[in-house]
Amino acid sequence: MEYTDILINIRKIVRALNLESKRILKEFGVSIPQLLCLGYLSGQDGYKATHKDVAAYLNLNSSTVTGIITRLEKKGFVARLPKMGDKRVTYVTLTSAGFKVLNSTPGLLHELLTRKLPQLPVETLNQIDDSLNILVDCLGIEQTEASPVFTIEEPM
Repeated sequence: MEYTDILINIRKIVRALNLESKRILKEFGVSIPQLLCLGYLSGQDGYKATHKDVAAYLNLNSSTVTGIITRLEKKGFVARLPKMGDKRVTYVTLTSAGFKVLNSTPGLLHELLTRKLPQLPVETLNQIDDSLNILVDCLGIEQTEASPVFTIEEPM
């Protein structure tokens, strides 16, 4: 087995994610994390959620999510609204412009993988999980923050 084959396959995945991210940003004006935020809000009651809920869904820290929401708000895709009766709580709500951009974007690679993984045998899924855990350990990146979906780091 050539180690370079493993590195090439990892590079293919990273490159595909980078290309997808750049294409979505260029064509639709949103990053993939922003798009994932819009998608999350679209599935919530009243198309709204708290900042904490969005952060938990994206599995990102609060300051990263603040940047995502701020950029979406500047584009008019979300609005921040105080909770009735409790001004300490603010909801992030999807606007009609945000809903429109969400519906105009194509499916993402993580959605394809999400559909394909359940079709694999349990043994194969366990092998993939074990192999990825070994790679994460080899790279020493166990503590790296990561969303449960494929994203490229949010541009500043």
